[in-house]
Amino acid sequence: MRDEDDIRRPATHQVGEKLDDLSVAELEARILLLRDEIARLEAARTQKQSAVAAAASFFKT
Repeated sequence: MRDEDDIRRPATHQVGEKLDDLSVAELEARILLLRDEIARLEAARTQKQSAVAAAASFFKT
């Protein structure tokens, strides 16, 4: 028989995934993981917006 501690949950999260079986600690870990991913996505968006603005400025003249 396996202890609950022996069961490893993945360190990833899929949108729409069933959350009923996750502990409070696991939910908090997922929230932190997703917040970090949101920050990474926002940084990438900012870089792309800057590149698009620079290109638009270059080709306007």
